Amino acid sequence: MAVNVWGLVAIIIFYVIIFIIGLWAGKKSKSFGKDANSEDLMLAGRKIGPFIGIFTLTATWVGGGYINGTSEYTYGYGLLWAQAPVGYAISLVLGGLLFAKKMRSAGYVTMLDPFYYKYGSVMTAFLYIPAVLGDIFWTAAILSALGSSLSVVIDLDPTISIIVSAVIAVIYTLIGGLYSVAYTDVVQLLFIILGLYLSFPFALHHPAVSNIVETSPSWLGSIAVNDIGIYADSFLLLIFGGIPWQVYFQRVLAAKTATSAQILSLLAAGGCIIAAIPAVMIGAIAKSTDWNQTDYMGEIPIPAAQQREILPLVLQYLCPPAVAFFGLGAVSAAVMSSADSSILSSSSMFSRNVYKPFRSLCGKPSELELIWIMRAAILVVGAIATVMAILVKSTYELWFLCSDLVYVILFPQLFSVIYFKGANIYGASVAFVLGWLLRFGGGEPLIGLPYFIRYPWFDYANDSQRFPFKTMVMLIGFITIPLVSYSIGYLFDKDILPQRYDIRSFCVPREEDLQKSKSEDAALDTLDEKVDGTENPTFEKEHFNGIAAISGSKQQESTKL
Repeated sequence: MAVNVWGLVAIIIFYVIIFIIGLWAGKKSKSFGKDANSEDLMLAGRKIGPFIGIFTLTATWVGGGYINGTSEYTYGYGLLWAQAPVGYAISLVLGGLLFAKKMRSAGYVTMLDPFYYKYGSVMTAFLYIPAVLGDIFWTAAILSALGSSLSVVIDLDPTISIIVSAVIAVIYTLIGGLYSVAYTDVVQLLFIILGLYLSFPFALHHPAVSNIVETSPSWLGSIAVNDIGIYADSFLLLIFGGIPWQVYFQRVLAAKTATSAQILSLLAAGGCIIAAIPAVMIGAIAKSTDWNQTDYMGEIPIPAAQQREILPLVLQYLCPPAVAFFGLGAVSAAVMSSADSSILSSSSMFSRNVYKPFRSLCGKPSELELIWIMRAAILVVGAIATVMAILVKSTYELWFLCSDLVYVILFPQLFSVIYFKGANIYGASVAFVLGWLLRFGGGEPLIGLPYFIRYPWFDYANDSQRFPFKTMVMLIGFITIPLVSYSIGYLFDKDILPQRYDIRSFCVPREEDLQKSKSEDAALDTLDEKVDGTENPTFEKEHFNGIAAISGSKQQESTKL
């Protein structure tokens, strides 16, 4: 089968539209010359209003992996197992209620900022590890979905399509930062909604498709008793593991006000559900199709290894060519526009929360230097994700894996640093180490990682874990952080342990250093502005005061000693 020329032309048109919009939006950023501002590139000058905001926050999760993965699991395991649409929608609601307003009010620039203010640069650098791994897995899932779609509909080598898409997304992200990401998100969602809502009715009325109401038992799915633990584990992973992501917080923190950040997050949850409906329908249609009555020449029933191609197969064999090309263009544009935000988030955190603090030991880096470091990180993260997208087979499994470490490691850490005033570097460090140890102790078949811990309900027949151990590990982190923080803090504060061994006084930034950094930091100037008609909340200042209390007392004790 030769490459479908008209299909290729349609894809190129969609790519050109996204690329031009990305470059146009990038002109708004201060990324070159004497006016270069790294945080303007990260947060689009905190100028994201309601219209752009609702689209870009919805696009936090709605992309190629979201669409293709939902169709894949609806077909392969049933709608009940396609947990991502509802899981991520709830995640956006909880993120808005618990974190959006607090984080935006504090004037933070990245998700890792509160960790730096409370724990210092070293602990923050360690917490960057699960964050960047999550972004890489997520970007790989998005690009993998694109490769499978293009290979089916227009017979284009998936490796070529993955590489080209990644290169285009990287180029305009290098130039425009969040400006490019946000504006392309608008076009992305319009393409998805129009393209897929146009496509599935044609597939639904194809002669080979049975009435999906009558075939509903085959595509609704079921949950076996011994799968309840895994099901609950996965669902909670999506809900709470969907919150501590820079791709989410970079949009929340870019909102004009704290209240609008919260409202936009809540509204975006509805957008996630709306965008998932055609993907679910396509999975149900595929399950209700007699593929022998179509031009499909592959193995029937469609094997598990090929089920990630369910959405493009429906477009190819159950829709007219023009409709299929439009639907494919929608998915392709969504993939490219989603990949950019994930790459940008990792590079932003690296530049601000990893490179900048350590570089400051040798002198304050310039804004232009930080921008170029961020661009270098964009290239590295994009390259790694591209390689992984080519090598890993299942879109939906990659999708779950990207939330795994974020759920187990980062969620309890983020909740604690925001809500537990007594949390300190001791509790955070112990929880961090325990989280990695217990999570990897359960193994991970997707990456060939063997287990060395057999949790309760272990399935010896299939050599697999059945216990919701990921949730257990997350809860252990929740308990460990305050328990260890308060215990060790008490021992030092009451002089039960010698003050000279307390690392808080030199790991945590000093109050005067933080205040100086704040005054020099353009993004944190929003603390002096009014939000919603009142003075900005003093959430960040409370962090500063807590740090000052720790640092001051320890420095005094050190002087005595």
